[in-house]
Amino acid sequence: MTWAALLVAAGVCYAIKLAGLSLPQRFLKDPRIQRTVPLLPVALLAALIATQTFASGQHLVLDVRAAALGVAAIAVLLRAPFLIVVAAGAATAALLRLAL
Repeated sequence: MTWAALLVAAGVCYAIKLAGLSLPQRFLKDPRIQRTVPLLPVALLAALIATQTFASGQHLVLDVRAAALGVAAIAVLLRAPFLIVVAAGAATAALLRLAL
């Protein structure tokens, strides 16, 4: 059953990729598409981060992951280097897990 699901998922991914390559050029040169397409990866990444931070199974949770994300967001706003952002978030999560 798992292999069947994996093969179906791979086929769907391939079909989506093929559909994207099959689009006519006039559609791709539309200014609205040119403005929207670069924003899609950002939106998908934000959705993945929100899901991993605030969900545990079927429930919404507010735990140390939210605090770590907040500290990392502040570090980003202060234009800290990427490694500092990751380290600050990880240290926050570790210290809060140790304290709680």
